Parts: sequence; C-alpha cells; structure tokens
Amino acid sequence: MRNPITDAPSSESSHSNSGDVKSAPATSDRGRSAPSLAEVERWVADVVGGGALDRTQVEALGGQLGDAAIREALCEGARAIKQAETGDRVTVSRNIFIPLTNLCRNRCSYCTFAKLPDSAEAYTYTIDEVEEVVRGGVATGCVEALLCLGDKPEVAYGSYQKMLTERGFSSTTDLLVEACRVTVEKGMLPHTNAGILSKDEMARLRPYNASMGLMLETTSRRLREKGGPHFHAPDKEPATRIKMHEEAGELKIPFTSGMLLGIGENDAERVDTLWTIRDLASRYGHIQEAIIQPFHPKPGTKMRAASPLDDDRVVGWVALARVILPREVHVQAPPNLGHGMLPRLLAAGVDDWGGVSPVTVDFINPEAPWPALHQLREDTEAAGFKLFERGPVYPDWILERPDFFDPQVRDLLPRYANDEGYAQRNNQSEEAA
Repeated sequence: MRNPITDAPSSESSHSNSGDVKSAPATSDRGRSAPSLAEVERWVADVVGGGALDRTQVEALGGQLGDAAIREALCEGARAIKQAETGDRVTVSRNIFIPLTNLCRNRCSYCTFAKLPDSAEAYTYTIDEVEEVVRGGVATGCVEALLCLGDKPEVAYGSYQKMLTERGFSSTTDLLVEACRVTVEKGMLPHTNAGILSKDEMARLRPYNASMGLMLETTSRRLREKGGPHFHAPDKEPATRIKMHEEAGELKIPFTSGMLLGIGENDAERVDTLWTIRDLASRYGHIQEAIIQPFHPKPGTKMRAASPLDDDRVVGWVALARVILPREVHVQAPPNLGHGMLPRLLAAGVDDWGGVSPVTVDFINPEAPWPALHQLREDTEAAGFKLFERGPVYPDWILERPDFFDPQVRDLLPRYANDEGYAQRNNQSEEAA
C-alpha cells in the first residue's frame, strides 16, 4: 500500500480503551535543557544554508514541537528548503488503487484493511479484474497503478493457498508479478506496496514496476510488545522493515518510505524513525519520497477510542522531516487525512500529495475520500503553489537517475512523461477529475 496500513493512537494520549499501548515518555529530552528560540533559528538557518542537524539537535527539537515559536521556526526553514528544491511546484499522481488481496497474516490493532478468510469482505482480485480496473485508469488519464496487499496471507491461511493453486499460482508473489505484467501491457506503470518482500521477490518485480514502497512506520520495538499495536504483526518488526529498505537500495529501486504518526510511539521513537529514513536515503540514494501520515481512529478497531496527534504537532513533524531528510527525498502528506490542513502542510514544506484517484477509493482509509483533482488544484493554488501531475516516479528521477530503472521500465517512461518528467497522457480529461 503506497500509504500502507492505516493509523493508530498518539503517545500523548491515554489508551485505556484502545488496546493499551505501553506508556513511555513523550519527550526525548533525556535531561538536556530545551533549546532557546535563538538556538533553533541558528540551527535551522545552518540547514537552509547547506548544513545538517546532528542527532542531539534533532532529539531536542522533537521534544519541543508543542512550542509555537519553535514550530514556526522549523516551518520557515522547511519552506525555504522546499522552495530551493521545487519552487512553487507541488505534485500529485493521478492513479488507480488495486488492493490485490486484503488477506494479511498481521493483525495490527488499528487496521481495517486486513480481513480474515471467512469475512464477507475478504477479496482477492483475478487477473481479469486487474485488467478491468487498469482500463478504467487509462480511460481517465491515470498513469500510476498502485498495487497493495496484505502480508504473506498464504503463510497463515490454507484456504487462500488453495485458491492460489487453483488459479495457477504458487504464491502471492506469482500473482503480483502477473498483475504487474498485465498492468504494463494494458498501458499503466505499477507502483507496488506489498508489505515485506525478499530481495529475490523485489528483483522479480523490478522489470514491471516503476517504483515500490514500504512505510517504515516506526522503529519502535516497544510497540511489538504485548499490548502494543504490532504485537500480532510479525511483519512490523522494525529490523525486518529496515532490511527490506536496504535490499531495495541494493537493487536500485525508486522507493517510498514514511512514518506513521501516532501509533503509540513517543517523541524519541519518532526522531529515531526519521533519522533511520535519513540514514537509509543517504546510504543508498533510493528513497524518492517519505510520507508523513497521521493516525485517525477507525470504528471497529481496538484503537477506535484513541486520540490522534493534534494538528500542531502533525505540522511540526512534517517540518522536522523536511529539515532533516536529504533534499532529494520528497516530503508527502496525504490530502485526504488532513481535512482543512492543506495550507498548513504546504507551509511546513510538503511538496507532494501522493496518489489521488478519479477511479477508485482509498482502500486503506475508505472513510476519508480523496479530494477531486480539480479541487486539490484550486486549494493548492489558493495557498500560493501550482499543482503538477507526476507518475509513480518524480520528474527529477526520470531525468537524472536512469540507472534506477530496469531497462524495460526505462524504455517505457517516455510514453508517460513529458520533457520535464511530468505526467503526459494523450487521453487526459479534466472532466475525469
């Protein structure tokens, strides 16, 4: 799932009715005195000028995002970095969303996407159905096909493995490879977010994918302990997710990562998550975007009564992400998860809205409809920016990083991008938005 796994509760809130995440300090202060506004302004100015924050400074800032003056200083720096990199341009991908299967062996305490095999809502697409959705995408001018699915359902459910065998597939990866192949054949570029994949599985998918992704979500092992949101989710082990990021880097796959804000983690753990994404991006150069995704409680989950982070802190973490991540990493915020917050997110350094579909719903957050593309364009322009459409990879990657694509994909890219690398379609229709 490009914006994978939904959401969960904030460490600053009480969890008495929400799955009881173990409590932990909400700050990363560790006995240090809080930085003054003057210090923060100096630190941020240094980053804007080409310097970098050290880990100690980031930890200090992470604990002070409730301070309006410090948060505004970070936002000013984040805006300056965004302006230097992409000017007044903000991007969005007109896409389709194909939840290839919603069976998953993980049982995260906040997720409504994953279903059990005996659920009336459990569903696995046939290849014919994939083709049908792709045709709808082509007809409405979409370039990107987001293919998402649950983690390793065949490991947990014999009935699912039997169904795969009856369809002629030995594994979910076989089904996924064929779905991606057909998507390319029918005229769209896949972006796969299939949970944890091995290096060999990613290598099989690379010839049919313009990009892939896995939200790091959090590096907190504490959240995998009993009572935590990831206790019944083996694929949420941080080391496992970091390993997949590393192997995607070794394969030179344009990659999406990100942080899930408010699944019970504290400020120190959020800092560690961002710092880990920063390190992975610096080491391998393959992370094209980081999604900063806030939690929203969902009815029917263990965390339905949990409180999300307040908007101020969401803005603060977005700005801090922009300030500490490498500049080539785009910062994305889903526009359907920040109602009324688009101007504030743009002011905090966001330069991308992710995928927005005129065809399919957000199957991860079905309660939060995507804005119509024309409305998103109007709202972006009202905030002083211009909206440009991209495909599953950003223009700078298409123009400057040919070695990050399988030769087959590299040959396809000119069909879907103009000379500046932005999305280009012969059948684009504003009415479709």
